[in-house]
Amino acid sequence: MAGDLPEYYFRIRENGAAVFRVDTENRQRRIDLEEIAVVNVKNGAIKPHGERVLTDADKAAIAAWVAERTALLAARDVDDIFRAIDHMNLTTQWAQSRASDAALEAVTDKLLLAMHDLRLVLVRKKSERLTRGEAAE
Repeated sequence: MAGDLPEYYFRIRENGAAVFRVDTENRQRRIDLEEIAVVNVKNGAIKPHGERVLTDADKAAIAAWVAERTALLAARDVDDIFRAIDHMNLTTQWAQSRASDAALEAVTDKLLLAMHDLRLVLVRKKSERLTRGEAAE
């Protein structure tokens, strides 16, 4: 089993992870997790645990994990938006075919404001992209 374990374990936290070195080479032949650092994915800060000095291998493993985690979170963000589009379509179908007058009354104003806000942001961002594209030409 020890051969199958990674050298580092990352315990996911709100903005990053606690980083542990996996140790299987001890007298009890058990798996020990030795905390070596805390990493913040949002700002890239790496704080060694206690008085520990991180090795180049530690820093490289943490940097690789941050890059993988950042890519995963970005992919999840896009996937969440595609799910939101699906929910919008399902909401449209619900409003058209099954919603009662009372249910529509309860949600219409909030939905209209949220959709209006989204539309304003999307139009502004699209305009900025088009303007930047023209400036580059």
